[in-house]
Amino acid sequence: MTTGPTGARKTLSRWIANDYGTRQFNWLQRYEMMKSNSLVTMDLATSLHPSTDARALEKTGPLIMDRGEGIYVYDTDGKQYIEALSGLWSVALGFSEKRLAEAATKQMERLPFYHIFFSKSHEPSIRLSDKLIEMAADARLSRVFYTNSGSEANDTVIKLVWYMNNALGRPKKKKFLARQKAYHGITIGAGSLTGLPANHKDFDLPAIPVIHLTCPHYYGFAKSGETEVEFTHRLLVEAEETILREGPETIAAFIGEPVMGGGGVFPPPEGYWLGIEALCRKYDILLVADEVITGFGRLGTTFAFKKYGFSPDIVTVSKQITSSYMPLGAVLFGEAIYNPVADNSHKIGTFAHGYTASAHPVVTAVALENLKIIEERDLIGNAARLETPFQNGLRQLAELPFVGDVRGVGLLAALELVADKKSKRPFSAPGRVGSMAMQIAHDEGLILRAIGDTLALCPPLIVTEDQVREIIERVRRIITLTIERIPALGVA
Repeated sequence: MTTGPTGARKTLSRWIANDYGTRQFNWLQRYEMMKSNSLVTMDLATSLHPSTDARALEKTGPLIMDRGEGIYVYDTDGKQYIEALSGLWSVALGFSEKRLAEAATKQMERLPFYHIFFSKSHEPSIRLSDKLIEMAADARLSRVFYTNSGSEANDTVIKLVWYMNNALGRPKKKKFLARQKAYHGITIGAGSLTGLPANHKDFDLPAIPVIHLTCPHYYGFAKSGETEVEFTHRLLVEAEETILREGPETIAAFIGEPVMGGGGVFPPPEGYWLGIEALCRKYDILLVADEVITGFGRLGTTFAFKKYGFSPDIVTVSKQITSSYMPLGAVLFGEAIYNPVADNSHKIGTFAHGYTASAHPVVTAVALENLKIIEERDLIGNAARLETPFQNGLRQLAELPFVGDVRGVGLLAALELVADKKSKRPFSAPGRVGSMAMQIAHDEGLILRAIGDTLALCPPLIVTEDQVREIIERVRRIITLTIERIPALGVA
């Protein structure tokens, strides 16, 4: 049996025809699948995929990637795809940067593992912390704590802030303000901060005290006739009224993505972040910037908070810190947080938080090399230079039927498909058009992400202007083909 997707899917189709794909596989069927030479059937027998309809996957099988080169990835049949989402918003350097592999090998041969628990440390983590603080270049940010992911970074923020407020004798100051449609991760804490229903339903979340404010998406949430400035004002009034209703003495922090990503790619409305910062300062609330997607050049600046002119108390990062060649997250914060935490750790005898792989030497060595390459090749400048052709090229697609909104910043963008452009009326079966468009994109050799009926794009920072034009042309074709098939879905 072939190991490629095509042959495997033929076998899968046979099993589905025999009703294997419409009910649970029994142990004999699972054994047959595991012993198969097909990666598809082995995967179906052994794996539970994140953010996936497991029963639907049993009928189609996974698309299995085999290798990468630049902005391209290739499946096990050898088909080439432009990876226009950078994997998961994360592969800044593309899929074949040998210097990162060499950095990992060199460090693995020298010190393959050590921890930073119990007063230990090692050179890669020390130098990376210094580099991160240098790149942040903000007086509020002078310390780093390492995690393995963005979810863990945001989870750490919750514990860090609670620990600090307990140390300061403020045990009631524990609530978080977040936003509807925000994505901050999937751990119990970070998943609670996330403002997406699917991340809460049947997981018994939120599990921490969090209040989700209105999503700052002008196209989706502004009232009829409301200007962008008026929309911002309404959101700020809502935030302040919430703070006063709950009591400022109970609100620990406001957390937000400078540009919201996983909820649908929402740039902030005019004046939003400066207004939020002013409220946080007024009521002694920590301001947390979740830069897991936007950090390290995605918007054409080192960090998005610099683009929008505000100064956070805490920044969380992951993804592009290693181009996702290795798992790493980090929390940046300053002395105003560090000092009470350090004092309390002395009082208790320890700061009892951390992960086995926190600041792993191989991972931090790869991160250092990754950031070095980003600077050497001026990839942050590349994102800034390509912002205009990328965003303007996509905005030209707004002329197409069913394209309701085209939005984005830097090399991050989305196209929202709607049933009626004038009224912004969504399709009657949300997500079906987006799913169809994503499958058409795969057929056309382009990987993007469907968030409901919104198509998200986030190409690697190494992308060239010619490749940007190619991405835009493929997106045009994908939407055109999608438009042709919408009537058959009966959702308009």
